[in-house]
Amino acid sequence: MPYSIGVVMDPVGDIPIKKDTTFAMLLEAQRRGHDVYYMEPRHLYGRDDVPMARMYPIQVRREPGNHYTLGDEVHRPLTELDAVLMRKDPPFDMEYVYQTYLLERALGSTLVVNHPRSLRDANEKMFTAYFSDIAPATVVARDPRVFHDFLHEQGTVVLKPLDAMGGSGIFLVRAGDPNFNSVVESLTQRGTRYAMAQAFLPEAAEGDKRIILIDGEPVPHGLLRVPGGGDFRGNINAGATTELAALDDRDYRICERLAPELRARGLTFVGIDVIAGLVTEINVTSPTGVQELDYDAGTHICATLFDAIEGRLAAGPPYHEPA
Repeated sequence: MPYSIGVVMDPVGDIPIKKDTTFAMLLEAQRRGHDVYYMEPRHLYGRDDVPMARMYPIQVRREPGNHYTLGDEVHRPLTELDAVLMRKDPPFDMEYVYQTYLLERALGSTLVVNHPRSLRDANEKMFTAYFSDIAPATVVARDPRVFHDFLHEQGTVVLKPLDAMGGSGIFLVRAGDPNFNSVVESLTQRGTRYAMAQAFLPEAAEGDKRIILIDGEPVPHGLLRVPGGGDFRGNINAGATTELAALDDRDYRICERLAPELRARGLTFVGIDVIAGLVTEINVTSPTGVQELDYDAGTHICATLFDAIEGRLAAGPPYHEPA
């Protein structure tokens, strides 16, 4: 059965179609015969109690430089769509929060993936604190003294902002590093913003494993991202290389631990980062890695995703609460 599917994303003209996960979702929705509508975050708006959007019918194809065609602009209530995929990349700022408020108002009749309330609540860095038994030692603070004590305790730590992605703003600091105070001042803006520190896992040199979960079930292969060029970050944007990696018993234990909470929160499409049997991040906004996994493992991850979405749609509204 064809459905109307809206996708909120960053500008479609700028995406690298060979690796972009949202592009793979667009292709799969189109392949299934759904009516697909393109929206950027700036196109969302509200009129009284009605969530609206300026949207465009879109057709996509694997032709570099000619990968999409937009139809005529239409202004429609989001509630006229069967489902909306929220795929805007971080930064996670107040503009993003306002967008989730608008999306949440559509939930009576429209399925939103991932659930807008959970996008707000499950910060990709801090969400690991709900699962401290399978995560590295972590602190979140803005007081430099807390980070100083944590560094003294751990010896080596990774410092991160709470609202970025792709390895941006991440620092590796060892005890005695003369740059430590400067790094903390920068990340916390002199103690006025929260940041995170995690215990450094030496196994990070061998790579971190991206695992995709759909409705809490892991795709049966992970994407190992190996730091390159003397960098410690396992982020593709930071120069990491990728290779296919089997899931081991520790990976499945992590997924089993996370699954009930992900389902309860309506987090249908999630990407987790795992190092040495510990989860370092739980990515819920716009997880990536799908095309790389499909190329290497012969999977069709977006088909599994749309099977899940269509199953929810077949059950029918309302969609007020997470599943």
